[in-house]
Amino acid sequence: MPRNTTLSEATVEHDPIAQFARWYDDARAVERPLPHAVALATATRSGRPSLRMVLLKDFDARGFVFFTNYRSRKGHELAGNPHASLLFYWGTLERQVRIEGRVAKVSRRESDDYFKTRPRGSQVGAWASPQSAALADRADLDRCFAAAAAKYPDHVPRPVQWGGYRLAPVLIEFWQGREDRLHDRLCFTLGRTGRWRLARLAP
Repeated sequence: MPRNTTLSEATVEHDPIAQFARWYDDARAVERPLPHAVALATATRSGRPSLRMVLLKDFDARGFVFFTNYRSRKGHELAGNPHASLLFYWGTLERQVRIEGRVAKVSRRESDDYFKTRPRGSQVGAWASPQSAALADRADLDRCFAAAAAKYPDHVPRPVQWGGYRLAPVLIEFWQGREDRLHDRLCFTLGRTGRWRLARLAP
């Protein structure tokens, strides 16, 4: 599909979640293989940052949801500093979306419901991998996987250390590539009254 070459105040949705939904639909139509891949930036309490890719699994007016191991590096950092940022980049469309906000765990039911939809191998892997911890070697991970698979030959329950997070946005910026590096940047910020304010930023 041809990409839009402009982003204007006249055509952008007044609700940034609705605008994200429009762009996300466009990205799913042309971006391969992972249009839902997003960079997640977290930081320690002292401000030391780290960055990694995660997968967006859901979004609505409440925020943007991803799943991981709560005992991973990002889990520890979010426990100490819940402020985080997401960055989507869709090169085919020359678009970016930057989202800032506060992160909190989703409900146990939401985590349980999503975990049930995962392939069995991914379910077993959630038990096998002590994410971000040092391993002796690859064989160590393979042994953990085999042990978890043997322990749960049928139903695989969700590990208590694995689940979802939701980032509730306070800033959402839409970036559209333009010629001569005169890109369009429209930024929504959430005011104290709960209303979104829109501003155009210089590229």
